[in-house]
Amino acid sequence: MLTLTMLEAKHPLAKSFKFAFDGIKVAVERGRNFRIQICFAILAITLGFWLKIAQDEWIDIFLIINLVLILELINTSLESIVDLVSPEIHEKAKIAKDVAAAAVLISSFTSIAIGAVIFIPKILILL
Repeated sequence: MLTLTMLEAKHPLAKSFKFAFDGIKVAVERGRNFRIQICFAILAITLGFWLKIAQDEWIDIFLIINLVLILELINTSLESIVDLVSPEIHEKAKIAKDVAAAAVLISSFTSIAIGAVIFIPKILILL
């Protein structure tokens, strides 16, 4: 039986962090959509500083950035797994990939809506 102590010996904390950072590196290097999401995150953060948004608005911005990036990572992971187990075109594989992509799309649209609610009134005041 595999115990927690055995797992800890097999994968020390530092090694677990390395695996996670390797995943981020792969996502940045190979994931066009992940890079696009990062650019939008940087834009939102830059706008937040420029418009001096409130603390609760920062929380909203960081939560939605986090959600979109996490869903993008999960989508990429799921696509890789589906491609591995079903390299040929299969209807159920397509459904899995399309639904995961839809989750990213919905969160992206939501992030645009949240950004609009936070940023547009502040931009209009400046005009």
